[in-house]
Amino acid sequence: MSNHRAVSINPAQRNQSRAQEIAALKLALTALAGASIEWYDFFLYATAAALVFPTVFFPATLPPFVALIASFSTFAVGFLARPVGAVFFGHMGDRVGRRAAFSVAMIMMGAATTLIGFLPSYRSAGVFSPLALVLLRLTQGLAIGGQWGGAILLAIESAPKSRRGLYGSIAQAGVPVGVVLANLAFLAANGAMSSEAFMAYGWRIPFLFSVALIGLGIFIHLCIEDTAAFRQVQQSKPSPVDPPAGSAMRDAPTRAMIPMPGPPSPVLEALRLYPNLILVAAGAYVSTILAFYILITYVVAYGTSVAGLHLARSTMLTAVLIANVAMLPLLPLAGTMSDRIGRRRIFMTGVSLTGVWAFILFPLIETRSVLWITVALGVGMLLQSLTAGPLAAMFAELFSTRVRYSAVSLAYQIAAIVGGGLAPIIATSLYARYHSNSWVSVYIASACALSLVCASMLRETHETDLDERAEPTVA
Repeated sequence: MSNHRAVSINPAQRNQSRAQEIAALKLALTALAGASIEWYDFFLYATAAALVFPTVFFPATLPPFVALIASFSTFAVGFLARPVGAVFFGHMGDRVGRRAAFSVAMIMMGAATTLIGFLPSYRSAGVFSPLALVLLRLTQGLAIGGQWGGAILLAIESAPKSRRGLYGSIAQAGVPVGVVLANLAFLAANGAMSSEAFMAYGWRIPFLFSVALIGLGIFIHLCIEDTAAFRQVQQSKPSPVDPPAGSAMRDAPTRAMIPMPGPPSPVLEALRLYPNLILVAAGAYVSTILAFYILITYVVAYGTSVAGLHLARSTMLTAVLIANVAMLPLLPLAGTMSDRIGRRRIFMTGVSLTGVWAFILFPLIETRSVLWITVALGVGMLLQSLTAGPLAAMFAELFSTRVRYSAVSLAYQIAAIVGGGLAPIIATSLYARYHSNSWVSVYIASACALSLVCASMLRETHETDLDERAEPTVA
C-alpha cells in the first residue's frame, strides 16, 4: 500500500488563490496602462527632439548640426533629473506606498508634457522658450525617475512567485507601447496637415493629449490598492535593521520596552545595504538603455537629417513604430522564459546578441530601403525584449522590500543617465567626426561588453522569495 496520500485542495483556498492572482493581474495591467501613457510622454519628447525642436526652440542662425546637438542636450537634461526623481519617489514609495508614488509621478509627468504643448517658439519668445523647455524637461525627468520603480513593483510585488517574470514584463511593455503611441501621434499629425502647418502648430497636438495622464494618475491614487508585499511590511513594522542573533537587545525579554531609533531614509538605507549591488545592476542594464535610445532617437535623426540619409519623417517613424510593435509579443515570452530557466541567462543572451547586431544595424539602414530599415530596427527591438522582459523581476528580486523602490529606481536611473541621456549626443558627435557609423557600432558593442561583465556578477534570483531580509546578491 502506498504511503503517499493524495493532497486535496480546499475549494476556499483555490478561490482565494484565484482571487489573489486576479488582483495581481489587475495591478499589472494598471501598471501597464500608467507606464504606457507616461512613456508616451517621455518618448514624445525624444521624437520631437529629433524632428521638431531644433528649428522651433533654437535660433534659425544655428547650423543644423549645432541645433540638433542643442536639442539632444535638452533631451539629456531629463536624464540628469532622473536620479533625483529616483531619490524623491523612492523615499515616497518605500515610506508612503508604491501606489502613492506612482500616481504622483504620473500627474507630474502629465502636467509637464501638456505644458510643453503650450510653449511659444524661439521666434516669438526668444531665449525664454528654450529655458522653459529645459525646465519642463527637468520636471519630466523627475517624474520618470519614480515612474519605473512604481510600475514594476505594482506588477511584481503581488504576483505569484512562479510568474513574477511574466507580470514584470507586462509592466515593461509600457515602454514599446509608449513609443508606438508617440509615433502614431506624430504620424497622424504629420499626415493630417502640410509640413509647414505641422512645424507651426501640429506637433503640439500630441503633447496636449497628455492631459489624460493626470486623470489616470488621480484614478490610480484613489481606486487602486497597494501591493501585497508593501502592505505586509506596513502591518509588521519591524525595525529597519534587527539586532544580530545573540545580542543583548534581541534576547532581552523587555525588548519591546526599549526605545528603538526611528527608521532611516530608505534611500540612505539602500545605499548602505547595497552600494555595490546598485552599481553592478546599473552596469548590467546600461547597454540595453543605450542601444534603445540609439534606435529611437539617433537613428531617426540620422535618417531624416540632411547630413544623414535625408529620408522622409514618415519613413523613419513608421519603421520605429513597426519595430516596437514587433517587440510587444516577445516581452511576455522572455519574462515567462525567465520564470522557468532564470533571469540572467535570458538577459545576457539579449545583451550579447545586441553587441553583434550593432555592426549589422547601420549597413542595413544605409541601404535607404524602407524594408531593410524596418528589419534593422525590428531585430534590434526584438533583442531589446530579451533583456527588458526579465529585467523588472530581476531588479526587484535583488533587494529587500523595505528599500526596494529606492534601490531599483537608483539602479535603473543611474544606467539611464549614463546610457540613455548621453547616447544620442555621443552617437551624433561620433558620426560628425568620422562621417561613419562604424564607431557608433563600436560604442554600442563596448557598452554590451560592460553589461555582460556586470550581469555575470549577479547571482540568479528567480527562485528567491521577496522577503524582507534579502541579502546582497553579487556573486
